[in-house]
Amino acid sequence: MQDEDDNSAHPPRNSRIFASKSVDVLDCESTKEQAPKLCGYLNKLVGKGPLKGFKTRWFVYDPRKCYLYYFKTPQDALPLGYIEIADACFTYDVEAEEGQFEIRTAGKEFLLKAPSKQVMQYWLQQLQQKRWEFSNMRGCGNRDSWCSPSTLYPHTGLVAKDADAVLLDQPNESMESVRSDFTVEADANGLVGLQTARNSATLNFSLKQWSTELRNSMSHLRPSRGGENRRSIFYTASNEEWEMIDPPTKDTPEHKPPTESPRRENPLHFQRHSLGSAFTFDFRNPSRIRRPFHMGSGKSSRSAETSPVEFNGSKALELQLRLQNQQEELRRMQEEQTHLQEELSSQKELVRLLQQTLRSSQCERWPSGSSVPGEVDAAAVLAERDRQIQALCGHMERLALEKESLQQELKGLKVKVGEINDQLGMLMETIQAKDEVIMKLSQESQEGIAELPECGSPTAREQQELDNLRDSLHGYKSQNNFLNKEILELTVLRRNAETREKALEAKYTALEAKLCQVESKYLVLLQEVKTPVCSSSEQGPAHEVISRLLEDALEVESSDQQEYTVFKPHAVSEYDVYGFKTVPEEDDEEEKLVAKVRALDLKSLSLTDQEVSVGVKWENYLSGTMNRELIRSPELKSLMRSGVPHVHRSKVWSSCVNFHVKKIRESQPADYYENLLCMARDKPNPASKQIELDLLRTLPNNKHYASPSAEGIQKLRNVLLAFSWRNPDIGYCQGLNRLAAIALLYLEQEEAFWCLIAIVEVFMPRDYYTKTLLGSQVDQRVFKDLMNEKLPRLHAHFEQYKVDFSLITFNWFLVVFVDSVVSDILFKIWDSFLYEGPKIIFRFALALFKYKEEEFLKLQDAMAIFKYLRYFTRTILDARKLMNMAFVDMNPFPLRQIQNRRTFHLEKVRLELTELEAIRQTFLRERETTQDGRTLISDDDEDN
Repeated sequence: MQDEDDNSAHPPRNSRIFASKSVDVLDCESTKEQAPKLCGYLNKLVGKGPLKGFKTRWFVYDPRKCYLYYFKTPQDALPLGYIEIADACFTYDVEAEEGQFEIRTAGKEFLLKAPSKQVMQYWLQQLQQKRWEFSNMRGCGNRDSWCSPSTLYPHTGLVAKDADAVLLDQPNESMESVRSDFTVEADANGLVGLQTARNSATLNFSLKQWSTELRNSMSHLRPSRGGENRRSIFYTASNEEWEMIDPPTKDTPEHKPPTESPRRENPLHFQRHSLGSAFTFDFRNPSRIRRPFHMGSGKSSRSAETSPVEFNGSKALELQLRLQNQQEELRRMQEEQTHLQEELSSQKELVRLLQQTLRSSQCERWPSGSSVPGEVDAAAVLAERDRQIQALCGHMERLALEKESLQQELKGLKVKVGEINDQLGMLMETIQAKDEVIMKLSQESQEGIAELPECGSPTAREQQELDNLRDSLHGYKSQNNFLNKEILELTVLRRNAETREKALEAKYTALEAKLCQVESKYLVLLQEVKTPVCSSSEQGPAHEVISRLLEDALEVESSDQQEYTVFKPHAVSEYDVYGFKTVPEEDDEEEKLVAKVRALDLKSLSLTDQEVSVGVKWENYLSGTMNRELIRSPELKSLMRSGVPHVHRSKVWSSCVNFHVKKIRESQPADYYENLLCMARDKPNPASKQIELDLLRTLPNNKHYASPSAEGIQKLRNVLLAFSWRNPDIGYCQGLNRLAAIALLYLEQEEAFWCLIAIVEVFMPRDYYTKTLLGSQVDQRVFKDLMNEKLPRLHAHFEQYKVDFSLITFNWFLVVFVDSVVSDILFKIWDSFLYEGPKIIFRFALALFKYKEEEFLKLQDAMAIFKYLRYFTRTILDARKLMNMAFVDMNPFPLRQIQNRRTFHLEKVRLELTELEAIRQTFLRERETTQDGRTLISDDDEDN
């Protein structure tokens, strides 16, 4: 019954996974397939012992871990549990209950049941496909893919191209062909996908509940139960309307018989309720007859076309019952009329007797010679009698009116009864004609059967058995194909697991060998360095050993080295995960060694238990937010301050940007960014020249922006041009290119554009990126005040040696530490910055100085201090220590204090700029006056 309801309300939709392509308007990026989310309702066997039974659960597939989470409802945030699909196997039994299948994984068995066989096959195929895709991605490039069952979260932006570097075993075409041969066509019929969550209330709606609900809605059709006048319309599969109007009220005579009383306070009220509600069907529109909803014995879904005789017969029976009820009502009305006429005649007789009694009493009690007091009493009695007579006359008039109204209603009932008789006659004629047709067809069929030879077609029982065998054969064929495909995929999965195990063993062996070689070389070096070298010109064995060690130390893993890339034991790649070059291409070996040591330290810090713990916290948090968007909360704020893992940064950044620019974005059309790009392409922009000059100077040490043909250059150009058209008062300012470049590493073009708007228009004060850089100058003075408050010793040290640290920190604030700190710390700062805003810049700027406060205090020379200021941030590698200083040691850190100090310094800076402008104008006027009064002398005259 649920399937029929869904099909009538929603047309059947094919829920197969399909690829939807999105193409950039100007950049023509490569298309990316986006599959719909695999989710839906399934019944899961729960409980133990006699309490075991199936309960409906909402299942959602998570591609990050290849887990199938199940929730109580789609609105729940935390799952009840999960099923590991990566190493699971699936099976079902043809002879078992329809739609029932089993998932076995890690020593556990999960028995699930789908609404139908087709839905079960769809789920099994999709789970097989997800397991196959996950197994093919498991061998991908970075280190975590070897030791963690979690697959990478789908990236966006420029780093997405670097997510999948190397595959262990790419599926070949023959393998995919065999898999497709064993695939059984299955359709979810609209019962799988996000649309089923909207119909969650109707999914568990059983046949018993459905019939109970209909009985409740039709309760006025049963005797002794009434309801208010209302109209109910039901729609069936045959697209016909079934309508019930004006149900009988509690005062209907057939439900509540009239009480016999000599006097009625309001007889019209009773008649008003007894009439008008006796007819429960509307025949006012004969061109569109609305049928009564008939509940048969389990055949309510059969339409009139499938069984016309049965349906018309039931309708005629209903009309006969209604006609009998109307006739009974008519008889009661006639009896009521007779009763009222008798009462009227009795009242008239009573009036006549009272008048006679009055006249006789007047003659007897008051003779002509009576006294005056007696006459007064007689007058009072006469007045009383007159009032009684008037009351009786009024009552007679009311009775006459009631009689007229009853007669009119009686005429209306007779007219309606006539109409019902006509309808009944038409239906009876239709039934008779159909009966004749059925009889004729039956005779023809019997004659045709008699003409057939006796040894022809099989009997009905044999035909039924044959159909059953065919269905069983089809079911076993489907099961056989599914199990063959399951065996094939499990074999490939086992082979892949063996390949990964061998690869890990080879990698472990190579690393162990490399370690032994390094230990051996360093022991030789230590042995040789005990003997001092006489002169640098001598080429002794120590010099050769040191040279070899330097060559090995400077060797990094290059992308050109294709052979045995997975087995290379080098811990440092040519580029880090963000695309920045790890070792500079300089001739200075010392600089290369320092960069290599820094890269090794960063690598070791990223593998600490604390970083792993942060990753686990993020995994748990995101698994609880699968059914909803990220919302601002203390828990999310704490996680943002601890840093977002690389695999989740694209999603988290996008959510943060959308939160800050939601109102701005909603006020603009959906194609706002594309319109700006078209405008930039069609019209000349005064800022385009400067943008082109700065494109290659943005991040030259990042491979995504290193050359004119790099992928990030065109995206960066589009974002900056679109922003310059949105903000013509700013146009382009040096610094915006670096902000957009960092955003593009994790976001797509349009998202990076809105990220730039969030920074410039939402986070930063006005005039921060204008020509005067007024807001930036104000923030430098606010930062000096905070330095004096939070780090008084270091501030006094700078003041003592007259070191203006704002020459260095100005760029920190303008580009949010881009090219000022190492990449790992930079992106952790940006995580908090995109969530909390510009206050983060002040926190981390103070934390950087506090991190190296003691080193600064040891320097006793202005030049040494300024020199150390230029590079000290690149020596800070421990992000956890720095973040603890920023968010713990710098507290309290109220935003209102920063805003108040900005307001105070803004007025001072504006006043100073006004004075400088006045001085400049005065100087220009004096220079013009001096040039006008100067006498020009030629060179010849000067020589003479």
